[in-house]
Amino acid sequence: MPGQTVLVPIKIDPESPDHPYVQVANQLRAGIESGKYGPVLPSIMDLTEETGLAVGTVRRAIGILIDEGIAYTVPGRGTFVTKR
Repeated sequence: MPGQTVLVPIKIDPESPDHPYVQVANQLRAGIESGKYGPVLPSIMDLTEETGLAVGTVRRAIGILIDEGIAYTVPGRGTFVTKR
């Protein structure tokens, strides 16, 4: 179905020097750049369930993408990939 998001596995490496929120942001960014994500990103709840991370950690990862201009959030609708 167009516009529906397919969850791409996100793996957290506990041995990585990067914080989990950075790992999530990096993997989401890579998925966006490769075309696996878009136009809608997975919901925060879907990402929380998949990764086992706290909601705040996932929100922080999404916040990185928003700060970079890669994504934007529409309250009540979700997080979307910015058109380039």
